[in-house]
Amino acid sequence: MKNRISLIASLALLLGSFYAQGQAPERYSLQQSIDYALQNRASLKATRNEENIARARVGEIRAAGLPQINGSLDVGDNFIQQQSFLPAEFFQDPNNPNAPEPGTFVPVTFTPAYTANATVTASQMLFDGAYLIGLKAANTYKELSRKTTQQSEIEVAEQVSKAYYGVLVNRERMELLEQNLVRLDTLLTQTAIMFENGVAEKLDVDRLRVQLNNLKVEKQKTVRLMELSENLLKFQMGVEQAQLIELTDELEEVEVDMSKLAPRNFNYSDRIEYSILETQRDLAELDLRNRKAGYLPKLFLNSRYGYLAAGNEFGQVSNLNNWLEFGYVGGQLQVPIFDGLRKHYQIQQAKLALENTKFGFETLRQSIDLELEQASAELTNALDMLDAQRENLELAAEIARVAKIKFQEGVGSNLEVVNAETDLREAQTNYYAAMYDALIAKVNLEKATGTLQAK
Repeated sequence: MKNRISLIASLALLLGSFYAQGQAPERYSLQQSIDYALQNRASLKATRNEENIARARVGEIRAAGLPQINGSLDVGDNFIQQQSFLPAEFFQDPNNPNAPEPGTFVPVTFTPAYTANATVTASQMLFDGAYLIGLKAANTYKELSRKTTQQSEIEVAEQVSKAYYGVLVNRERMELLEQNLVRLDTLLTQTAIMFENGVAEKLDVDRLRVQLNNLKVEKQKTVRLMELSENLLKFQMGVEQAQLIELTDELEEVEVDMSKLAPRNFNYSDRIEYSILETQRDLAELDLRNRKAGYLPKLFLNSRYGYLAAGNEFGQVSNLNNWLEFGYVGGQLQVPIFDGLRKHYQIQQAKLALENTKFGFETLRQSIDLELEQASAELTNALDMLDAQRENLELAAEIARVAKIKFQEGVGSNLEVVNAETDLREAQTNYYAAMYDALIAKVNLEKATGTLQAK
């Protein structure tokens, strides 16, 4: 009870200093930490931007199949008017002695000094096999981008979970160190009194003082480790390092689902990596179809409408009464005939890319199987080690308790107490290391089975 009061008092002083600075700690459970990270991690924001880019890309491709309408206005000064040649026979005049001789050519200016043209053009794609397949590919690409975002979210959930568990374990270690300090300080005080009464030796007091000093140094190291683990958690969450955080979950509340050691009805598609590969295969198939569609003809509907004007004086162009109306509507059929075998080689490349994608499924399945076996074995070993270290901790605590009683009753040595305290701290360190390993193995197995999802 005294140990708990001391720890609460220390925390109260620490929190008091925080509030005195005008900064209250933010409280987070594990799920709240993950949710915060999903909203605030800069890397995830960039990934979501890529997803939005993919959506915009779909709209860009779809726009190619909609009517394309453009308007233009062209007004120019032909400051050097282009001339053409006409045969001299066009200018033969028997009454004109200066008429050009037959067989020669006479330069003639046909281009007006000023021209103007106002036109609206419209084009509508009627059929393009590659465009139709491109629309499907664009939607599939959007789905791939969404799954890539989901993969990034799962990775963030994994990183935050591991960092969160690290803080929980270090927090428990801090609490235990506080209890050890209180217990050892009490024992040192009692031994000093025994020394003053001639029951204990000064060597006994010095040994305990050395132990107490070493424990204080260990506490300082643990405090720094605690700060580092909190800073890592803040980084994984996307929290500013200056922001104070407080974890609301308790270590004893964390459950390990043993049924995941041998998952039933495991589906490879539960793994986001497998689902992404399936989408990549679909894209490769669509790319192959798109290459083959290049042999199909394309049909377009085109139209033009506008006005034109010309004259050797600018006023003739600027006068709207001199503008002439024109219009055109027609169809255009483009039939590929020979492209130097370019599409043939493109199809070969697309076939090989699709084949490689299918090979990837076999490799990925083998990798997932191995990862499942490794993760299950790691968790099994970690839990076995945790049970052994828990038993060792209980035995070490009992040995330390008995050694203290024996020493106080004069039937045991101070050296036994010191050794027992050393063994107890080592057992505590091993226990929390095993607990951390078990928690990390738990997260790894959840990821391996595809059950670690960012909610």
